[in-house]
Amino acid sequence: MTSMHRRMPSRRVVALTAGALLLPAAALAITPLAGAATAASASFTQSSTWDTGYTGQYTITAGTSALNGWKLEFDLPSGSSVGTYWDALLTTSGGHYTFTNREYNGSVGSGASTTFGFNGTGTGIPVNCLLNGQPCAGGTVPTTSSSPTSTSTTPTTTPTSTTSSPPVPQGAMAGAPYYMPLDNDPQDIGAAIAASGQKSYILAFVLAPNGGGCTPVWDGNAAQPVATDTAVAAKVTKIRQSGGDVSVSFGGYNGLELGAACGDATSLAAAYQKVVDKYALTHVDFDIEGDDLGDVAAENRRFQAIKTLKQRNPNLHVSLTLPVTTVGLSDLGKAEIGRAKDNGAVIDLYKIMAFDYGGPAASMAADVQRVMELVHGQLKTLRPDLDDAGVYARTGLILMNGHTDQPSELFTQDTFRTLLGYVQAHKLGRFSFWALNRDRVCTGNVGWADGKCSSVSQQPYDFAKIIAQYQG
Repeated sequence: MTSMHRRMPSRRVVALTAGALLLPAAALAITPLAGAATAASASFTQSSTWDTGYTGQYTITAGTSALNGWKLEFDLPSGSSVGTYWDALLTTSGGHYTFTNREYNGSVGSGASTTFGFNGTGTGIPVNCLLNGQPCAGGTVPTTSSSPTSTSTTPTTTPTSTTSSPPVPQGAMAGAPYYMPLDNDPQDIGAAIAASGQKSYILAFVLAPNGGGCTPVWDGNAAQPVATDTAVAAKVTKIRQSGGDVSVSFGGYNGLELGAACGDATSLAAAYQKVVDKYALTHVDFDIEGDDLGDVAAENRRFQAIKTLKQRNPNLHVSLTLPVTTVGLSDLGKAEIGRAKDNGAVIDLYKIMAFDYGGPAASMAADVQRVMELVHGQLKTLRPDLDDAGVYARTGLILMNGHTDQPSELFTQDTFRTLLGYVQAHKLGRFSFWALNRDRVCTGNVGWADGKCSSVSQQPYDFAKIIAQYQG
């Protein structure tokens, strides 16, 4: 998205040794003999809790022998269940849960570890844990038989910090236009919500300063650092008081994206975390375009940072915004999705910018649907872990109201209404457009596809009112 229009410019931790959950107070322990090998093990940690649930994480550690694939099983008591999960695949049977490795974390070297996590509902924690069919406690594998001796085992509990909030339902962000809160003559957000009924927004854009540095600022302006911001924070408060929520978008077509400015994944993750903390975010977006798309070093650094960000914030929903061509995703876009997987970064939503690829104005709605179905097929190949419905649920559609940067394209209110039907029929993960700042009629002389108006005949917020109808 260009500079004038798109600018695509307190927790409590409870550590539980998984095997300890399985053993009674007086358990049998094998005294190893010389030459015993160490078995693989898995340990469970609650990284956060709230009144109705918790975030849990398993750490799987290979023993003397490396792991070439893993399967971890456990049971949850009645009234508790697994909700969202990451870094694993899941099958369930009643209260029995079986997690298996993803394609990127199945090979675990001798003594090395990997993790996966999930959000649990209720207060019940895993019991009867098995790793590759053996108790998760691990321990030693004796080379000869040995007489068992009795010992007492007690689960270890390590409390720290305070309690976090439960994850926000995705429905709150199902329909969410882009909104530049400090640029392109932003409307009063309270008035916009009251007039349109549209409550949730994607705030654009957080970048590195135009002069360089690993500090998050709004619109690349060093005079608008996130750390001391009050103006955007006040708008976020208004949005949440209305019952909506926000995502913050990093990147855009113009400006210096933090992934290209920060020298390593650790400092980059810290920069992203400052934004998450500042606005108490449950959703973030990464809009990588222009010269940044295809920068392999920056993409690897970015996805390593996103992996860290997700580990620190298990309830954080991460979306990736992708441009398309007439044949769907470009090779650079497909490679970007592959690098996310290679670096272990879990992407919850792929948002497709279905404009600026030269579609015909006379058949924009049909052409967008054609491109979206091409993308659907590509994502099924790139994400073989997802079925048809799963791919649709992890795909978002972004439009641009009125005239776009391509003279052949035009999105009218009727185009939006038709595509609302497509989004509803396929239950897409998000319906969005660029941008609320443009959702008004133009006055005076303005440029083509101006950043502050739509260049079509309309009433204020015509397009936001259509997006507001989508609730997921």
